[in-house]
Amino acid sequence: MKRITKLNWFLMSFLALITATSCIDDLDVQPGDPDIILADDLFKDPDAYKQALAGVYGNLALTSAEGPDASNFTGIDEGTSQYGRGLWNLQEITTDEAIWSWETDAGVAELQRSSWTADNPLVSGLFGRAMFEVALANEFLNQTTEELLDSRGITGQVRTDMPAFRAEVRFLRSLAYFHMLDLFGKAPFVTEEDPGGSDYKGPEYNSQQLFDYIESELLAIIPDMKDPLQNEYGRADKGAAWMLLAKLYLNAEVYVGQARYSDCLTYCEQILNSGFTLSPEYLYNFMADNDSNAARNEIIFPVLSDGITTQNYGPPTMLVNGQVGNTERNGADFGVQAVGWTGAMRVTQRFSQIFLNGSYDTDDRNTLITENRPMEIFDIADRDSGYIIQKWSNMTSTGETGSANEIVDTDYPMFRLADVYLMYAEAHLRGGGGSVDTAVGYINELRTRANNPNLITATDLTEELLINERLVELHWEGHRRQDLVRFGRFSGGTYNWSWKGNAPSGLSIPAFRDLFPIPNASLAANPNLSQNEGY
Repeated sequence: MKRITKLNWFLMSFLALITATSCIDDLDVQPGDPDIILADDLFKDPDAYKQALAGVYGNLALTSAEGPDASNFTGIDEGTSQYGRGLWNLQEITTDEAIWSWETDAGVAELQRSSWTADNPLVSGLFGRAMFEVALANEFLNQTTEELLDSRGITGQVRTDMPAFRAEVRFLRSLAYFHMLDLFGKAPFVTEEDPGGSDYKGPEYNSQQLFDYIESELLAIIPDMKDPLQNEYGRADKGAAWMLLAKLYLNAEVYVGQARYSDCLTYCEQILNSGFTLSPEYLYNFMADNDSNAARNEIIFPVLSDGITTQNYGPPTMLVNGQVGNTERNGADFGVQAVGWTGAMRVTQRFSQIFLNGSYDTDDRNTLITENRPMEIFDIADRDSGYIIQKWSNMTSTGETGSANEIVDTDYPMFRLADVYLMYAEAHLRGGGGSVDTAVGYINELRTRANNPNLITATDLTEELLINERLVELHWEGHRRQDLVRFGRFSGGTYNWSWKGNAPSGLSIPAFRDLFPIPNASLAANPNLSQNEGY
């Protein structure tokens, strides 16, 4: 299914801001690097500004201007250097939700055995990709000041749209810094106000400084952003900014030791009252036409993928192909080659036990394939052990196959409305206000959507229920590590899963692993940075 209309604005994504030969080998990308920014003459063309905007969005999906088999990062696989996939790897492979079979892939074994170091290429890749997003955003903002637009004679519609363009780019920069805050607890801090050139090294911002900056940026840009569901598909609107604020406040106790649950609930209510609606079918959110089927109004912020025009090895392509069983050869069920990636991904015993605890036996979200498979994984290389799932698809809601048979048409829903339902319930339970009946109603609405007859009452609303409900609703969507940290279940030994701590049944891991290390290459490139405790 070739979605040219949706992708017109996205096609020239990197060409406006980066060259095909640029490389990032020190993972310390700064604004003004001469091998990133094209000639000033480019911006004399009014059309260039929307192309440049697409370039900032493009870094979330693409790895190079030359296609999915190339990367503007050196020293890391093209697929795993993709932004969404790097984020997914750190948030999922480190948890109870996923086992990656190919431990010969660089960095994977360390992640799923809880033994990562500051030289792990997957950790380094996400650090570099997030800071690259900051650099792209800063350059866009540098090139779109009132003074420069005046000097270039830029008028008309692009000038009218520029406040919204700049607000979207500031949102994307805030998103990147949010990921740095969540995963690393610190970041080199650079904005468009800082000196240009690769010799400039940003100061280290700690968790509190990043938190305050992200909060202030989002609050400042919201008035200039498009109203919810009024922007072009794939671009951020007020709903996306509200969602990022809600996420920031939900995790504030982890980040800065402050309870901000009432603020989280406030922005959840903003989203809930803004026109987003649940898809009538849960699995529509993860199909090849999720940009146009009934899931369109549930997805608050997607990262685009297309089998022909926006090819990448990001999360949907990895997940659709990876969930194909080694012996089942069931790729045709998902619109890809029958063998897929031959059993690349499975789920842990703990994951399966949550789904099979009696609450979710007839739930549409339970897509476990269990036949002729043991639940336990004693040998990660044995791709026929452990259950597999069938959540993601390159098939449309009408039964058509996507436009290609490996790289999929399915967009990655980074934020969606169902998460807001669960965030509201959690913020309420943690003292953020709201109504218990409303919180219970939202969970029951998700269960009813999934044809689950086991509805809950107010007495059932506990942390245990919520952390399980988040796994059931949001598994393999890039949220689990963040959730486990917030619920106090990631480090320590009170909650274990297969291969946590490098043991088949799971072992306690130290609290310093709640954050990832600053890559050694970044420490070498920027003397302002310091290593996280324990590494």
